[in-house]
Amino acid sequence: MLKKQKLHVKVGDQVTIISGFHKNETGEVIKVDLKSGKVIVQGINLKFKHVKPTTENEIGEIKQFEAPIHHSNVKIN
Repeated sequence: MLKKQKLHVKVGDQVTIISGFHKNETGEVIKVDLKSGKVIVQGINLKFKHVKPTTENEIGEIKQFEAPIHHSNVKIN
């Protein structure tokens, strides 16, 4: 069972990514998950999801969203 972690960041903080592909980029925290210890930063770590059409008169699309980053990989500005 995962424990809730005490994180050093909260929603609305300006943070800098300190490791990984997006190193030295800054953004604002828009969501914090205490169970997994991950945060979602606006405009950072963008991923794509290909969505198939569910009905005949609907078209497929590619959605873009921010993926979570572990809280240890960000620091507050």
